[in-house]
Amino acid sequence: MNVLLLNPPYFKKFSRAQRSPAVTKSGTLYYPIWLAYAAGVLEDAGFNIKLIDAPAEGLSLKEVLDISTHFNPQLVVIDTSTPSIFNDLHVAENIKKALPDSFITLVGTHVSALPDETFKFSSHFDAIARHEYDYTLLELSSAIGKKSSIESIAGLSYRKEKGVTHNPSRPFIKEIDKLPFISKVIKKHLNTMHYFNPNSFYPMITLITGRGCPNKCSFCVIPQTLQGRGYRQRSPESVVEEFEYIKENFPEVKGIFIEDDTFTVNKKRCRDISELIMKRGIKIRWTANARADVDYETLRLMRNAGCRSLCVGFESGDQCILNDMNKGMKLEMMYKFMEDAKKAKVLVHGCFMVGNPGETKESLLKTLDLAMHLNPDTAQFYPIMVYPGTEAYEWAKEKKFLKTEDYSKWLTEEGLHNSVVGTEELSPDELVKFCDFARKKFYLRPSYVFSKLYQIVRTPDEIVRKFKAFRTFIKYLIKGSSPGNEAKKC
Repeated sequence: MNVLLLNPPYFKKFSRAQRSPAVTKSGTLYYPIWLAYAAGVLEDAGFNIKLIDAPAEGLSLKEVLDISTHFNPQLVVIDTSTPSIFNDLHVAENIKKALPDSFITLVGTHVSALPDETFKFSSHFDAIARHEYDYTLLELSSAIGKKSSIESIAGLSYRKEKGVTHNPSRPFIKEIDKLPFISKVIKKHLNTMHYFNPNSFYPMITLITGRGCPNKCSFCVIPQTLQGRGYRQRSPESVVEEFEYIKENFPEVKGIFIEDDTFTVNKKRCRDISELIMKRGIKIRWTANARADVDYETLRLMRNAGCRSLCVGFESGDQCILNDMNKGMKLEMMYKFMEDAKKAKVLVHGCFMVGNPGETKESLLKTLDLAMHLNPDTAQFYPIMVYPGTEAYEWAKEKKFLKTEDYSKWLTEEGLHNSVVGTEELSPDELVKFCDFARKKFYLRPSYVFSKLYQIVRTPDEIVRKFKAFRTFIKYLIKGSSPGNEAKKC
């Protein structure tokens, strides 16, 4: 049986799988992570799989339809996101017209949060696989292949007798080690040269060592809509075996990005993984998402094992705002973490987010002061983007801070993030202007520019990574975030 898994066409290099889907200023493009894992599960079970990443391949809707009709799948799985949902439904409609006998299922954060609304938006798809969908799709594929009932498939919502039925939710996957290596799926179906993250050497592989996150940040969409607030971890042996597989099978790959929401939740596990990497003599640079609470000894071991950098959400320089977003972090912890990271020679990409509950002009300046004082290797300043299914979205709706609930307007004409949330004191436009101001203040310091030039001289491998990020980022650094020429849609 043929199963098509589709990251549908939209803007070229539209990064749908990231936490805030958009075309990015840095040129970042995520692998279709969750589709790829589901593809691996289905392929391991014997189904004939085609995985298409249209934004990465630059495929138009017509090209996708041509590929789809030639492949003739019995099941089509389409990824979705909030800002692309109307486009995604349009793609589903066209596939349904071309392949009327195919069973079309939507997946992703948006449809998991708002299944009923999505069914009302369109009648041209058959079902939604809610939340963590790997094994929901496996059972659905088996049922379609055997022409049996789908009424007992946990996690599935589907049309039935002019209505919609929501089967009970599926428990989260406990035995994460049993999931396939995403790198094996990438090897067969995707092109590593299409994907880029400025925090990792290029080209890179992205993998997951654990799903979910136990932290309670009100804005973070994946734990609240897909994978839950708990951290289900692969064993250190499984993680390092995949490192070995990548090293042996991808001679072009220079970096690995660990895309867990918070890889460093379990410090002992981080140390165990690091020690096992060193014991097996695996030489590859890697990056991970972390919180600003990792101790020096753990950082040192990670660095010795090849950890080049960490992506850390500092978010705000105002303790009250950190408390209100349930960050669970103290400012003094951030200062200590940065001191230890620099001592351990681990680079840090700092994320700073504005527009959270209680934000004022004074708190904005506190955030900029924090960024300048911490002085991470790179910094990202962005207005909060709230998504259905999150506590932050409910806060913005309740306070009437959402500028629009038309999801198509959550992107600019270029496909970039469009700020749609304000606060009591600050409009969305003011938040955007502050981010532009903060970005220039941070990056245009002579001391910062000279430090980057020295970094390139000292580490020539940095040239490709920095050039790819810089050539896209520089135009936004200079002109700011106002809409410009419309990006090419696929």
